Amino acid sequence: MSQKFRGVIPALITPFTADNHIDVEGFRRNIEFTIKGGVSAIVPCGTTGESATMSATEHMQVTDIAVEASTVPVIAGTGSNNTAEAIEFTKHAADSGAAAVLVITPYYNKPTQSGLKAHFEKIADSVDIPMILYNVPSRTSVDMSVPTIAELAKHPNIVGIKEATGDMGKATEIINKTKDEDFVLLSGDDVATLPLMSIGATGVISVVANILPEKMVQMVNAFETGKLQDALKLHHELAPLMKTLFIETNPAPIKTAAGLAGLAAGPLRLPLVPLQPLNLEILMHELKKCGVLK
Repeated sequence: MSQKFRGVIPALITPFTADNHIDVEGFRRNIEFTIKGGVSAIVPCGTTGESATMSATEHMQVTDIAVEASTVPVIAGTGSNNTAEAIEFTKHAADSGAAAVLVITPYYNKPTQSGLKAHFEKIADSVDIPMILYNVPSRTSVDMSVPTIAELAKHPNIVGIKEATGDMGKATEIINKTKDEDFVLLSGDDVATLPLMSIGATGVISVVANILPEKMVQMVNAFETGKLQDALKLHHELAPLMKTLFIETNPAPIKTAAGLAGLAAGPLRLPLVPLQPLNLEILMHELKKCGVLK
């Protein structure tokens, strides 16, 4: 089951109209663009999609649009720091036809490892849909431990993890401790994709794939077909842009880049604000180097 969650999976931006509503047609066009680039699945309503500033109604609307518009599997972001709300979002994603859900560790509450385990098990017991855990302590102030992840991997509905710590040692441990389960590890950081795949990760939930899906797919495919020098060349070609897309808080840089590239983007929602002028210059320079801008 979980082995289908591999390759390049863009964490989609959510485009907004000038008056701050969901840009429905723009979102559909962006989905089509990434699919034409060869991605294996898509993730709406993640961090990159500004899920934290979407209402519950908007959250569900974006999931519905993605499922309706996509010809590849949809892994819907359904996380919350409120377990009951996460269950509600997850049930909706299952009903809408999503292939799986991506569930972040609860933020702000700072649960213990026992609390994390109880949170994810409650969701997984409540809804029969494959779940990918999302560990990103830089956002949540909580880091899931390897023993907690290994225990959760035994649940039949918990099929993988998006690991965004950048800790190669920890990723190695996770892969080793879950090797007897139907469980995958996906990179949660573009620049860590190739290193993590070298130790057994199956792909990446990607920010840069919003604007350069083909390049990311080429890199991953090169690695998977044994063309390691080609994969390494693409990694080093893309690495400066991958880094620049976090020059300010994600998704401000990628949403700015998407707009500059002619994709649907629109404004950021407060408390995120437009890039500082110097950072905008740096971003534009990297986009030109990668051929996104002329």
